[in-house]
Amino acid sequence: MFLLNPRHNDRHYPDPRSSEIMAKTIAFFENKGLDKLKEDYNGAVWYADFLEFCKAEGILSSVMTPAQHGKSGECAVWDTWRVCGFAEVLGFFGLCYWYTYQVSVLGIGPIWMSKNKPLQAKAKALLDQGEIFAFGLSEKEHGADIYSSDMIVTKLADGTYQASGGKYYIGNANKAAMVSTFGKMADSGEYIFFVANSQHPNYELVKNTVYSQNFVAEYRLNAYPFTEAEVLHHGDDAWNAALNTINVGKYNLGWASIGMCTHAFYEAIDHASNRHLYGKTVTDFPHVKQLFTDAYTRLVAMKLFALRAADYMKTASAEDRRYLLFNPMVKMKVTTQGEEVINLLWDVIAAKGFEKEPFFAMAAADIRCLPKLEGTVHVNMALIIKFMANYFFNPKSYPEVPRRDDGSNDDFLFNQGPTKGLGSIQFHDFSEAYNSYDLPNLAVFKEQIALFKDMAMKAPPSKEQAEDIDFLLTAGEMFTLVVYGHLILENAKIYGMDEALIDQIFDFMVRDFSKFALQLYSKPSSSEAQMAQCLKMIKKPVVDATRYESVWSQHVQSMKGQYTMPR
Repeated sequence: MFLLNPRHNDRHYPDPRSSEIMAKTIAFFENKGLDKLKEDYNGAVWYADFLEFCKAEGILSSVMTPAQHGKSGECAVWDTWRVCGFAEVLGFFGLCYWYTYQVSVLGIGPIWMSKNKPLQAKAKALLDQGEIFAFGLSEKEHGADIYSSDMIVTKLADGTYQASGGKYYIGNANKAAMVSTFGKMADSGEYIFFVANSQHPNYELVKNTVYSQNFVAEYRLNAYPFTEAEVLHHGDDAWNAALNTINVGKYNLGWASIGMCTHAFYEAIDHASNRHLYGKTVTDFPHVKQLFTDAYTRLVAMKLFALRAADYMKTASAEDRRYLLFNPMVKMKVTTQGEEVINLLWDVIAAKGFEKEPFFAMAAADIRCLPKLEGTVHVNMALIIKFMANYFFNPKSYPEVPRRDDGSNDDFLFNQGPTKGLGSIQFHDFSEAYNSYDLPNLAVFKEQIALFKDMAMKAPPSKEQAEDIDFLLTAGEMFTLVVYGHLILENAKIYGMDEALIDQIFDFMVRDFSKFALQLYSKPSSSEAQMAQCLKMIKKPVVDATRYESVWSQHVQSMKGQYTMPR
């Protein structure tokens, strides 16, 4: 089975320790049971039991330690293949458990990217003790606009430092043993990254900004004293560490979404399959079948894309930075598709989605968070658009990237270098993937791509449109769909996916592309030439009842009765 089933978690790992981590994590949640899981969620209970479990089993220490900092026999490795499997499992059982891990990843990122060896040794010792970490970047007035940081650091006459200022929406900042904090020097405006201790008397924990199991803190440093020994980065290195850490961490958001949606799907299909209305089983209604089929194909597409993006992250180097397009798409596209999957399932189960006992109500509430964390959809889309010209019109030849489940340490992710030069990154020819299958809906989608490329050449955005973020966001959605389909097709080959299922995926891709074409047509600033081209892009998927029934019976309906979480 391609989607996660905790009863049969047979995902390949090259070492027994990785399989053990997943099995023990699943067992922890199943032993806890759904009733207790929901009780803690609804009561906003801090997840001390989960953190104690991770400490006892050394799980975060294994998963979050790069190989060069690991101890003999613990199988410490920072392996994106293992990371995404772990994040998917955590998301499957609850976003809050994923979140404490996720913000620890962000918190420790600048430490592993630093040249400060003693602080790295301290971080490893704290990981071994089961401690968690935090990432002090965003601020109340500026969000993630790190140009405008108000965390001001003053260097004193004796060479020590004092930091004053606030940080806002910082996960784990109530308990983190090391809080990687970003600021500016008072005299030069130069950036600095340093480590603060959340238990220090000059560290003021103002409040929890949310009502949740998570503690998402506002904290202030009040003339907080530190020395050069607590400094991680100065100047450009601090700036690069901030953005490169986000490159590592934001990828995990897509996996949280995939995990939540998978659990919600099991609950929804079981509910509908065992409910009878007007003399019929609910899943016999045509609109219900369509809703489930759309939800399933979107979920499979999410996972295909995110898995393939992992391959490019593991293959990344200074000469191959294609991951910088695929990575923000996991954060932006996969998480927004997760919202769509939950919406589709909710339209089936209706009022059931509000009930306190099932997992679904958790997923329905929390799925909205993910597109809005680690940079909004809009911020990530603005990044993605920078790659469009080279992606379409300036391809480069690269060696083929295989499935990267070899368990190797991802050294480059902690040595990504300067964050500039995005416009110079080249990509392999996307048409190779699109020509690897001969499928009816794929053919329609390829027509839409050709028309979009034609518009980019014959009716490109005007100077005014290029400065209109509303216009560019919709054009970016259309470009994103092309890249999304590209990696889905590459991975469908690797995983040997059923061609009927692939064509059903492109059924919704055609409809989505048509939706965005209509939106672009309707923009106040769209020109006559652009409007004409957009109308040509609005197409109907190829209807094939045999294909549809095959996907329904062999893939969608077969999810029924596969998994129920113990109560």
